[in-house]
Amino acid sequence: FYDAVAPMSDEERRMLDSVPDDSARMLKTFGVAAPERAFPKLQQAFQYPTLNIRGLASAHVGAGARTSIPDRATAAIDIRLVKETAPADLMAKLRAHVEAQGFHVVDREPADGTRARYSKIARLAVVGTNTNAFRTSPSNPLARALVDAITRVYADPPVMIRTAGGTVPIAPFIDALGFPAVLVPIVNFDNNQHEENENLRLGTWFDGIVTIAAALRM
Repeated sequence: FYDAVAPMSDEERRMLDSVPDDSARMLKTFGVAAPERAFPKLQQAFQYPTLNIRGLASAHVGAGARTSIPDRATAAIDIRLVKETAPADLMAKLRAHVEAQGFHVVDREPADGTRARYSKIARLAVVGTNTNAFRTSPSNPLARALVDAITRVYADPPVMIRTAGGTVPIAPFIDALGFPAVLVPIVNFDNNQHEENENLRLGTWFDGIVTIAAALRM
């Protein structure tokens, strides 16, 4: 799954090492006992593609539980890429892994004949479109100019990260037009994105206005 990931340059390693790490605070904030063993620091995890099971459903539970045997279980999975990984390649590896567990893999609802022939069936369906990842080198002139502009405003250089964990679907524009892109996040780390209590602290918002203004005037 990680085979295509390219090694980092010395400059990129120094950039990652300079990112403040407050793992203890993060673990306490999000109620987690320990980070993943493979990636003890958050920035390390961002450098590799991820496979995340974001939902599971089958039959009835809780107050609606009943004595019925479900005919299927459904998992919603998302795969987050890094620049070197192709969506089709990781999907093929996921399919191969499922097949290695003894499942007959189909791409549509299995017919009665298929159900009669195979005892273990898995349907894999891609929902939506694939979005490639992108990355701009910290030595790129645009990146350096942006860092200088923000530093002039705050009298302190910004924290730079090599890759972020979210999905921003602008890679097709970058590939087609050939321009670099840099993300400037302006939210608080505990803003609970995509959750019911998503929030943005007012102080963070005001700082964000200043930051974006500096970027537009660089």
